[in-house]
Amino acid sequence: MKTKPTLEKITPSFGSSLLVKKHVQFLKKNKAFWHFHPEIEIVYVNKGKGKRHIGNHISYFNNSQLVLIGSNLPHLGFMDRLTTNGSETLIQFKPEFLGAHFFKIPEMIAIAQLFERAKKGIRFNVEIKKRIGAKIEELVDLEGPSRIISFLHILKELAQTDDYTILNADGFAFETQPQDSSKIDIIFKHINENFNQHISLDEIASLVSMTVPAFCRFFKKTTSKTFTKLVNEYRVVHATKLLSESNMNITDICFECGFNNFSHFNKLFKEFTGKSASKYRSEMLSLVQ
Repeated sequence: MKTKPTLEKITPSFGSSLLVKKHVQFLKKNKAFWHFHPEIEIVYVNKGKGKRHIGNHISYFNNSQLVLIGSNLPHLGFMDRLTTNGSETLIQFKPEFLGAHFFKIPEMIAIAQLFERAKKGIRFNVEIKKRIGAKIEELVDLEGPSRIISFLHILKELAQTDDYTILNADGFAFETQPQDSSKIDIIFKHINENFNQHISLDEIASLVSMTVPAFCRFFKKTTSKTFTKLVNEYRVVHATKLLSESNMNITDICFECGFNNFSHFNKLFKEFTGKSASKYRSEMLSLVQ
């Protein structure tokens, strides 16, 4: 089975040390591409919905998001779709894009620390997201020194705020070999496409040509989770999406997400989100994330 490269190569346009892209139309990809790159990545979605899978963190956003993904932190694509007038702006840059020592000078220590925090993934909360989002979008139209100066202002604000959440607070070490990462790509693609039905260990192990015991050891070592736990997280995250976006009743959502036992669904949902499915739905109705 062919897989895409695990290391994504990123090339800014000629004459630029930053890659800045704005998507106003969501193009659905067939492949759940589990990838990493040395570039740091900022993703700002002003109106859109989708799942985040960054390191070991899996969650769902239903309006907008601003995330910072550090060097070599593996992640999947973000959006299910953009809403009306929505857009996604992406900035990718190497930590040394202004020279090997620029962020090591005393005046830049806060930004260097931001880059270090970003290795675990950062989701910025509502206040800073609103303040910085427009500035991120403006970078698309700036060139030369104006773009660099404006970008440094953005980094300064992100470095100084405490309005954020670390996505992998318990740490995520991605120290696997490229061929192992190709296996993880195959596994995550299969989970992404089939989490709403039963996936046996025999089935998933055979996809990557491993015995079940070898697969279980490999998966736990690589992701720090059991296969069952990760599949259940995908299911619960999909349930949060359906609770937010649909009028389906909670029992139907349970079975739609691949659970075959309602009490088991309730238990796992509460473990993962800290609240019951009904409470989650009532809170989402009054919350703009």
